[in-house]
Amino acid sequence: MTAPATTAAARDAAPTAPGAAPATTGVTPATTGVTPAGAHQPTVVAFVAHARRVPNLQREAFAAELAVLEPSESAIVLHTCHRVELYVAPGAFGEQPLPAIPAGTQRLEDVDAARHLIAVACGLDSAVFGEDQILHQMRETLVARQASRPLDPVLDRLFQVALRAGRQARTWLDGPPRSLADMALDRIARDAGPLEGRTILVAGVGRMGRLAAFAAARRGAQVLVTNRTGERAVALAGEVGGRAVPFAVDGSLPALDGVIVAIGGEWRPGAADAQSLLNGRAIVVDLSSPPAVSDELRAALGERFVSVDDLAVGPETGPQERLRRRLERLVSDAGREYCDWLRRRSAVPAIRAMTDTAERLRQSELEWLLRRLSDLPAEERALIEQMSHRLVAGILHAPLTALGSDPDGELERAARELFGL
Repeated sequence: MTAPATTAAARDAAPTAPGAAPATTGVTPATTGVTPAGAHQPTVVAFVAHARRVPNLQREAFAAELAVLEPSESAIVLHTCHRVELYVAPGAFGEQPLPAIPAGTQRLEDVDAARHLIAVACGLDSAVFGEDQILHQMRETLVARQASRPLDPVLDRLFQVALRAGRQARTWLDGPPRSLADMALDRIARDAGPLEGRTILVAGVGRMGRLAAFAAARRGAQVLVTNRTGERAVALAGEVGGRAVPFAVDGSLPALDGVIVAIGGEWRPGAADAQSLLNGRAIVVDLSSPPAVSDELRAALGERFVSVDDLAVGPETGPQERLRRRLERLVSDAGREYCDWLRRRSAVPAIRAMTDTAERLRQSELEWLLRRLSDLPAEERALIEQMSHRLVAGILHAPLTALGSDPDGELERAARELFGL
């Protein structure tokens, strides 16, 4: 069951009032996402569909529907094998109806949305702790998005803060980074035993396929590589000391101990190869999203088939407690930095209005005084004008400083009322 479609305008009608209290929704399942009239209007909303809560096919359908919406400066989608996350600023899609939100999707607002994205960048929300792939995918998402059309500064700044925190987090990690390919090999080794001398087929030569091939070679496995483009399979096999096998030639596969599939589209071995897989003991791990292995072969393999979603909920060793606390402090500090930037940005119009008003009054009073003292020498006129600048600056220094760090917007509202802004 999915939530009924609604419009972005209904969900996010207006930006957060400067300094408004952060969202209190926390991490809760999304329903329609509609903000009741008169309720807090968030500055940033994130819809998070993750493999732990939303099945693969529903995530991919959500991503496909988002992809056909009219592009908006106020929206960006982070799409990986385990997550589809939509980040929106107010009025992202106007009156366009948004796709139905899949059941299990989380709706996060403001500080919760910011901290979530930063935690993702730092590797704290991945199936593999500290993996590099998510940081790379986040960077590619932002670069591609910026190249296609301008991005709302509220979202651009959030992604920049998250990426900077993610890079900092990686400097604290020891040892080579792990990936989903390592988890896939771990799952194969659980049944097959140590992988040295075992035969592992890698289907696909993209980023994840390459990671799988190199990781298998490091463990001493005999690596076979297959790909729709045979030349690329031959090239990768040569890099890892393996052997390329035809992609669609039935009967070309030897006995296998494990298969890792990481391709776009379908992987359909011929009848003889499929039967060989079923007769053997190989574990087939499909890292593709959507799945590349057919429904029929998945069902026939039974427990010997492992999906990318299965890896998302499987056991994975996280960071040591000391490192975890350090990373959580980094997430909090980066989130605070972003929220402080939002508050300062919200206070800019009030600060500008206050300084403009003070300057108009200064000029008006100075002109009145100098008309009364028309015989003053130019040097003394300059001294009076300098004094007026210093007087106004001195009077405004404390209130402007306070507005720049206004924690809840109360000072800005008071300033607008007191100064008639």
